[in-house]
Amino acid sequence: MGATDAFFYIAILIMSVVIHEVSHGFVALYFGDQTAKYVGRLTLNPLKHLDLFGSVILPLLLYISAGFAFGWARPVPYNPDNLRNKKWGTFFVASAGVLANLLIAVIFGLIMRFSPAFSPPESFYFIVSTIVIINIALAVFNLVPIPPLDGSKILFTLLPASFNSFTAFLEQYSLILLIAFIFFFSGILFPVLSFLFSFITGFSL
Repeated sequence: MGATDAFFYIAILIMSVVIHEVSHGFVALYFGDQTAKYVGRLTLNPLKHLDLFGSVILPLLLYISAGFAFGWARPVPYNPDNLRNKKWGTFFVASAGVLANLLIAVIFGLIMRFSPAFSPPESFYFIVSTIVIINIALAVFNLVPIPPLDGSKILFTLLPASFNSFTAFLEQYSLILLIAFIFFFSGILFPVLSFLFSFITGFSL
C-alpha cells in the first residue's frame, strides 16, 4: 500500500468521524440543547474535533500494519437535560451519527454503482469504495449496544425501567465489554458490512 493510498484512507476516515460527531450536535441543537454550539463544535473543521491518538496515530498504525484503519473523533458534547423531549431527543441524537454515515455510504455507493457507464479511472474506485466502506463500518460498529457506542444509547431509550439493572451493568463494565467485543466478536460484523456494500454499490467487497 502506498503513502498516497494511506493519506486518502486516513483523510476519509477523519472526515467521516467528524461528520458523525457534528451530526450529533446539530440534532441536539434541533431538540433544544445548544451545548455543542457554545463550545464551537458545530463545524466540519477537523481541527475542532480531532483526537490525536484516535483520529491520527491509531488509524495510521493500523493501516500500515494491517491494511485497514479505525478511529474516532472527540465526542461532541450535549446535555440531555436540555432536550425538549429527553427520551426521544436522546434517541435521535444517538441515531444521528449512524444515519449520517449511512447517508454518505448510500450517496457514494450509488455513484459507484452507476459509474461504469463513464469508465472512470481505477483511482476513482479506490476513493469512492473507501468512502463507502468506512462509513458503513462506522455506522454498523456504532450500532453495537455497548457504552459509549451510539447503539447503547439507542437501546437504553427503548428499554423499559425494569431493565435499569441491565443498563447499569453495561455501563459499569463497558470498557471490558467493548475490548472483548473488538478482539473476539467484531468479526461477526464483516458479513453485515459485506452485504451492505454489495447491496448499495452492486460490487463485491
